[in-house]
Amino acid sequence: MARQQMQQCKSCGTYCLTTVCPSCGGVAQAAAPMKWSPEDKRAHLRRRLEGVEEDGWPKSLPTLASDEEE
Repeated sequence: MARQQMQQCKSCGTYCLTTVCPSCGGVAQAAAPMKWSPEDKRAHLRRRLEGVEEDGWPKSLPTLASDEEE
C-alpha cells in the first residue's frame, strides 16, 4: 500500500488512488510530499539514510558561483 492515498500518474498526470494508473496503465506516485512535523519520531532515521550526520555532507551541497553571491 502506498504511504499516501492520493497518487498521480507519471505519464499522463491523472490522479487516482492506486499505484497503477487506470487511464494509461502507467506508474503512479504520491501526489504530494508527506507532511512534516517538528515532533517527527523517525527523523533520525531519514537523516541517517540521507547521510546528513556524516562529516563530508556539507561539502556535497551545491554552492553559488562567486558572481551570484552578491
